[in-house]
Amino acid sequence: MPGISGNVAVTRSTLRQQIADALRDEVLAGRLQPGQEFTVKEIAEQYGVSATPVREALVDLSAQGLLDADQHRGFRVHEYSVDDFRGMIEARSMVTDGMFQALTVGRLAHVMPDEPRVAAALAGVRRRGEEAQRAALAGDLTVLIGYDLRFWRELGALFGNPYLSDFLHRLRVQTWVCVVQQLRRLPDLRGRLWSEHTDLVDALARRDIEGARAIVASYNAHGLALIERLTDR
Repeated sequence: MPGISGNVAVTRSTLRQQIADALRDEVLAGRLQPGQEFTVKEIAEQYGVSATPVREALVDLSAQGLLDADQHRGFRVHEYSVDDFRGMIEARSMVTDGMFQALTVGRLAHVMPDEPRVAAALAGVRRRGEEAQRAALAGDLTVLIGYDLRFWRELGALFGNPYLSDFLHRLRVQTWVCVVQQLRRLPDLRGRLWSEHTDLVDALARRDIEGARAIVASYNAHGLALIERLTDR
């Protein structure tokens, strides 16, 4: 089937998740295009597995908003619009605002960033941010997406609410799927992508909530302006 590399090793114990992850990565890499259709049978044959874990993986991706299911034609990659992107940004902002607010009120208000456990976790998130920053400045979109997703997932985990962290991760995956095709139309992404991950970590470590919100607002405005320009072309 066009667009599916099929070179990801899978084992029976994790087939469902591995197939879902592999297909999500194919979409993020631009090898599966918005609107592209495929069937359970095609995916099963591509990976040499039975139909059951493939169907489960595709249903999972549909529930995440990455695929659309058609009872008679199988599945297709969801096509997002600029309005969808605006809605995702709004939803992301609500989630991050709540996360940042937790640093000033509630159970996180008295947690100090220099506590060994917190300091080690922050250092790990900052390393992800440094890698994402280097990829952004180099214009390496594939590497950036990987580190950006890890950065936000690990940052979200610091706030101790796995439901919130999972929801933010899902939003960020959807956001990248929404914009990746437009970004790959640019011949050179060097210096065009947001690269302030470490600034955000540093602001949160200082409990500079307004500074963190300003960084995220700048990030959102930058991304929206870039996508609107690309969409108008």
